[in-house]
Amino acid sequence: MFRIEADMHTHTVASTHAYSTITENCTFAAGTGLRAVAMTDHSISGCDAPHCWHFHNLKVLPHKINGVYVVHGIEANVTDYDGNLDIDEASYKFLEWIIASYHSTVIAPSTPEEHTMGYLKLAENPDVDLIGHPTTASYEFDMEKCVKKFKEYGKFIEINESSINWKKGSRENAYELMKLCKKYDAMICIDTDAHFHELVGQMPLSLQMAESLDFPERLVANAHWDYIKEHIEKKHGKTLFE
Repeated sequence: MFRIEADMHTHTVASTHAYSTITENCTFAAGTGLRAVAMTDHSISGCDAPHCWHFHNLKVLPHKINGVYVVHGIEANVTDYDGNLDIDEASYKFLEWIIASYHSTVIAPSTPEEHTMGYLKLAENPDVDLIGHPTTASYEFDMEKCVKKFKEYGKFIEINESSINWKKGSRENAYELMKLCKKYDAMICIDTDAHFHELVGQMPLSLQMAESLDFPERLVANAHWDYIKEHIEKKHGKTLFE
């Protein structure tokens, strides 16, 4: 079975319902053999979000802490069903990795048709790297139609350990989503969405699911940090991780 080299969805104390610092996250990650961690705290319209200055000031962070590469990112909230995000314009130049997620505190669940339309619009948003926890049961959508669209536009699709572990219906949805990604050769990221440092890089349920489906390693983007690194640096047109 393959290993995950980069956890591309983690939170710090900057998101007030998380409990560890970026240094604690990286220190634990180093001990488990991870090569990289994306720091992706919640964007500004979330009830637990930091001020936008948190993202503007990402420039002061090194790209390596305790031997682990640090990706300066955000978990943006989808604010409507037209694919718009709650990132202030000034923040984009400081962000290397953008996750787009539905959260009920920002946009109330609607119909499967509207959710599907929102995801199809997100696929066309060139700023979005990763579709965050799309297995949330309250945001039911046409998975097959959206997986094909995500593949067309080169989006990574998240299999989220935290959702599988804690959110009702997410395990079953993740299984179906992973089957469709395998069918259509769509790229996934297996992430933790960790809110405590000892959860960073710990994704046994997701990996067991992948193994049960004989999911190909070549479709797991973050099984190889170099693949993610190349994606980020190509998108931003510069070397970021020496």
